[in-house]
Amino acid sequence: MIDPILYSFRRCPYAMRARLALLVSATTCEIREVKLSQKPAELIAASPKATVPVLVLPGGGVVEESREIMAWALAQRDPEGWLDREDRNLIEMNDGPFKHHLDRYKYPERHGSQPGEHRAAALELLRGLEARLALQTNLCGDLRGLTDAAIFPFVRQFAETDRAWFDAQPLPHLQAWLARHLASELFAAIMLRLQPWQPEDAPILFPAG
Repeated sequence: MIDPILYSFRRCPYAMRARLALLVSATTCEIREVKLSQKPAELIAASPKATVPVLVLPGGGVVEESREIMAWALAQRDPEGWLDREDRNLIEMNDGPFKHHLDRYKYPERHGSQPGEHRAAALELLRGLEARLALQTNLCGDLRGLTDAAIFPFVRQFAETDRAWFDAQPLPHLQAWLARHLASELFAAIMLRLQPWQPEDAPILFPAG
């Protein structure tokens, strides 16, 4: 193995933020798209929890959490200074309370939840981001950084659950922030469409070309 191997899923927000950090750090890896209903044995062997993203390093090490993959990639190269714009408390709010309510809003049948209650609770958390973005372009200043990359894929998922409703909310700075990140070349480059990986497939490198 020359390059790391990234097991990923295009629409997973955890995998999105891992790919964002790998791309901005110019870290080349072999990307393997995973069909979550048919996880390859190679993924399960590398990481028994078998959730994406998983990064298998050339030396045999395995990085199993998206935030750890981000940190690993940016420790190799951080040309935009993303590590200088990391707010761990804000990311933990996203990964904890916000993700809790997001899941129960988006997948009420899975959780036996009242989606309206969880949408309201998640919206209240987003108001905190709105207040922050009223004062600056991104979450940790005017330049994008690790915090933005770690959080906006989840806000995207929340917004897309009912886009008309989200767009009607009084969150102009958050909506503009999300739109900028979704329209960025960086985001477009991580959203490549791939067929689920098979062991006989030729390696596909990410970033492409």
